[in-house]
Amino acid sequence: MPYPRPTLSDLKAQVAQDIASGLPGADPLLRFSNLNIIAKIQANLANGHYGYLDWISLQTNPFTATDEFLEAWAALKNVFREPATQATGSVTFSGTNGTVISAGQSLVRGDGVTYTVTAGGTVTGGIVTVTTQADADPSGLTGAFGNCDAGTVLTLGTTIAGINSSGAAATPFTGGADLETDDSLRSRMLAAYQSNPKIGTAIDYINWAREVPGVTRAWVIRNGAGSGTVVVYTMLDGVEAAHGGFPQGTNGVATGEWRDVTATGDQLLVANHIFALQPVTALVFSVAPIAHAHNFTISGLAGSSTGTRNAIAAAITEVFLREGAPGGAIKADGTQGGTVLLEDINAAIAAVPLTSGFVITVIDGGAPGNIVEPTGNLPTLGTVTYV
Repeated sequence: MPYPRPTLSDLKAQVAQDIASGLPGADPLLRFSNLNIIAKIQANLANGHYGYLDWISLQTNPFTATDEFLEAWAALKNVFREPATQATGSVTFSGTNGTVISAGQSLVRGDGVTYTVTAGGTVTGGIVTVTTQADADPSGLTGAFGNCDAGTVLTLGTTIAGINSSGAAATPFTGGADLETDDSLRSRMLAAYQSNPKIGTAIDYINWAREVPGVTRAWVIRNGAGSGTVVVYTMLDGVEAAHGGFPQGTNGVATGEWRDVTATGDQLLVANHIFALQPVTALVFSVAPIAHAHNFTISGLAGSSTGTRNAIAAAITEVFLREGAPGGAIKADGTQGGTVLLEDINAAIAAVPLTSGFVITVIDGGAPGNIVEPTGNLPTLGTVTYV
């Protein structure tokens, strides 16, 4: 049974009653009396103490702890808050053969975000490609701002004779992530408390993938690329929001794995992290799910407003985010993924105000039913037509 914390009004009334009972004939409720002011002060102090006790109770267990107390509970399971990380990639400039771009050269993106060349190069054949990293946020809180697509224009911070001042990202800049949130850290920590020692189970691979900064969801397929293989799918819903959360790079294995093609971009970050933790015999592939858009036709809401329709789209997207998984993959709760129930979609839409009487009449050109994904496909929302 929860403790019934008294409200501030209750405390004021209680203190006034105590004063009245202790000083017969006094009236502590007179608006400008000294006793009335003292009663309010005492009640406010007591209310502050109750608030502090409420905060202490939150920190006493890992389910509700926050900030440094959450980090302390997580550290007991060797789970630590993911720091902000900076995006890396390469940039190509044109110029005169033999001209050098040195490490430490500053580059600037069109929106003012700055980068620094970490490995310089010399112009050969009229071009030079240099490895570059986004400059760190001095506060250490953000890093996703440095991610950008291949082809993004970057200019020299200071001119170099013989080098065209404008260059372009030769590869996507990936790996930038903000400081991990409490909610994300808590979900990983609770998974660690609930899991067995890490021996290479499907859930272990999911947890290992989630340890990579920016990774928000992960799934696994046993023997997904043949006997002895593990296929790990990941999503980066925050740092790759511009791409629907899908990893930017190419699928493959870790840098130290010689048995198949090395991954690139976001997939390589995941593969390299897992490589140091996995059982030595497993061949692990880091893979991006395949986006599979689903189209809906809904009757009964032909006159609905734009706001209502946006809310419906958000509701369906939330169901896909919560329940969706690549076809054939194992989810974090250990169950097989790949199916989104129609009843969950109906319930999400019904929770949106002003949607009474709606009926989903068509999904993907056919009769409505549960959405079952092919292997490796992840559901996304396509178009919603109202009739």
